[in-house]
Amino acid sequence: MSAIIDTNNTELTQRVIDTIKTCYDPEIPVDIWELGLIYEIKIDDECNLNVKMTLTSPSCPVAETLPPEVEQKLREVVGIASAKIELTFEPPWEKHMMSEVAQLELGFM
Repeated sequence: MSAIIDTNNTELTQRVIDTIKTCYDPEIPVDIWELGLIYEIKIDDECNLNVKMTLTSPSCPVAETLPPEVEQKLREVVGIASAKIELTFEPPWEKHMMSEVAQLELGFM
């Protein structure tokens, strides 16, 4: 599953994705983009960013810290007016949502 991207600003979107790729679940040595934890990226005409993300499980130990950390990093992206993370568990995350890069890194391929 790949993230839904709702914006026409490809340069800004790439900066957002590059920033997301600097965020890691501390228990897994793969960034949250490659893990497939980002479900949706929306940037409106005023450059307000909304990101829908999930965690590997609702009881994930970083549930309280990871989303705010990601949100803070995204607020610092040049060109972003505001950033908001929406945490969802629908659909639930599953291993097949990881990229091939992540699956190789974690030994699933």
